[in-house]
Amino acid sequence: MQQPNISSFFAARRRGDGQGTLTGTARRLWPYLWPADRGDLKARVALAVVLMILSKLVTVATPYALKWATDALAPLPSGGAPATGALAGALALTTLYGVMRILMALTQQGRDALFAAVSMNAVRRLANEVFVHLHQLSLRFHLERKTGGLTRVLERGRNAIETIVRTSMLIAAPTVVEFALISAAFLYSFDWRYVAAITATVIVYLVYTTIATNWRIGIRRSMNESDTDANTKAIDSLLNFETVKYFGAEKREAARYDRAMARYERLSVKTYVSLAVLNAGQAVIFTIGMVAVLAMCVHGVRNHHNSVGDFVLLNAMMLQLYQPLNFMGMVYRDIKQAIVDIEMMFVILSERPDVADRPGAKPLVVSHGAVRFENVDFAYDRERRILRGVSFEAPAGRTVAIVGPSGAGKSTISRLLFRFYEPSSGRITIDGQDIAEVTQSSLRAAIGMVPQDTVLFNDTILYNIRYGRDDASEAEVNAIAEDAQIDAFIRSLPLGYGSMVGERGLKLSGGEKQRVAIARTMLKGPPILLLDEATSALDSFTEREIQAALERVSKGRTTIIIAHRLSTVVHADEILVLDKGVIAERGAHDELLALGGIYAGLWSRQREVDAAEEALRRAGAAEKDETIEEDAALSADGALAGETSLEGKADGKA
Repeated sequence: MQQPNISSFFAARRRGDGQGTLTGTARRLWPYLWPADRGDLKARVALAVVLMILSKLVTVATPYALKWATDALAPLPSGGAPATGALAGALALTTLYGVMRILMALTQQGRDALFAAVSMNAVRRLANEVFVHLHQLSLRFHLERKTGGLTRVLERGRNAIETIVRTSMLIAAPTVVEFALISAAFLYSFDWRYVAAITATVIVYLVYTTIATNWRIGIRRSMNESDTDANTKAIDSLLNFETVKYFGAEKREAARYDRAMARYERLSVKTYVSLAVLNAGQAVIFTIGMVAVLAMCVHGVRNHHNSVGDFVLLNAMMLQLYQPLNFMGMVYRDIKQAIVDIEMMFVILSERPDVADRPGAKPLVVSHGAVRFENVDFAYDRERRILRGVSFEAPAGRTVAIVGPSGAGKSTISRLLFRFYEPSSGRITIDGQDIAEVTQSSLRAAIGMVPQDTVLFNDTILYNIRYGRDDASEAEVNAIAEDAQIDAFIRSLPLGYGSMVGERGLKLSGGEKQRVAIARTMLKGPPILLLDEATSALDSFTEREIQAALERVSKGRTTIIIAHRLSTVVHADEILVLDKGVIAERGAHDELLALGGIYAGLWSRQREVDAAEEALRRAGAAEKDETIEEDAALSADGALAGETSLEGKADGKA
């Protein structure tokens, strides 16, 4: 079954498929926020909730301290000396106001500090789960994915978890609690009209915020998609740096990237303009509501129903409420966007691998290492059949080579043996055990692979060789590197085994990368070796040396060699000639030559190519020798001319 990639997911989002909800997202995030195995984090959540409620109680009580201080100051005479007791009372209430504000700040910051460990633990757990899941997905998914887009989804997903936790638990929930407490305070200190006015203000405010934010979300989503597209193009171009240079396509790549960034620029401008519209509308709505409430209080002060302190109380409460409400547009937008980003991560988590361990799968037990293909058929898709009833056996400790023209299905055999794909029919066994019935980890631990295209980690040479067995000592690594004919080169580098190989190993030549790959496979020391054009990037001299090393390491191991250069497989116990998905010929080197069939034709063409290359090499060497002789002759003539000149000068002096 074909796996949907990230691009198809974006298309689904545009169609409106799989829209997540806050409730659904919260339900899926809850196990990460309330982990069953972390009692300390549960305690932090509970304590943070207590501090949040305490903080809002202090927040609502703080304006009352200001009201009491104002009322205490109101009767004091504007001229002359005020009464000492009245002044002391006003100062005490002012101090109380300051203490309340300090308590409000401390409880808020304490709540945030407590919850930080909870949110970041959720981020780490979910990010690690997605990372592990990506490695469990089948090769098909990774062949279809776009690295730049996928890394952007993971980055946004991590940020989205933090956003949801921060906005919902630290802004949205406290704002709801604060509004409820302020409504109760208004009802207690004033009357229902004030509660109605503030409720109407908040409702209109939230309705406007929701409408405007929904409008903005469409713009922001398009902006994010354009950002992902630009990032994908940048990474794709940088990964193909050498290809860009080969074709002198720097301007073309810059123009391609600039087009993507131009779209991102246009949408970013729209995003900022829409934010200005949102903020302006929010300010107008809330200011109208606040002025209406204050006007009601002014009327009450004139009728002696309220005091000046009540006016100050209302103003302070409304301003305090406005601060979290002002963030509600951002909260709504961020939560909506975070839901989209988290849903993308959950889409990745919902991907099921094509190849998975079957229930009750047991570890592979390798006693001898005999590999057998039994009538194996395989197709990447229904219209593209690759293998047709392939059957062969690689006996324990023997070497079997698979050759044939490009597209015959040689590399497909290696992918099936590693269980990157499942056969359409037939089965593959190792020591009589069907590899479909064993765990993938034990299967791959038993096979060593030297691929045709070697990609290295952007780390040291030591790290890349030790990747074959991470508990290997440096002495073992050095010995293996010497066997792989790369130790001398490594020691010639300034940092030796600590030298960085660069992105994908680009600091090393093709042959050097290939020898590192051979070394790490030799270090792994598996009972079964799979060599897919293992010496393809090496020169003839080095190829012979590496071939000798591979023959040494393959002794006593079952070895399957996939090759184009037939000279590397002449020693094989059996050679299989694959053509159009079937084994057309099989036998030892001499037997196949005697048949005069496909193998003999391939061998003849290779000998012609080798002869031509040898002729060119000899011609180059001869030309070099002639040049050296000419240079020597010219040097001799120059020396003779110099001697004659000196003799002439000597005669003149005489």
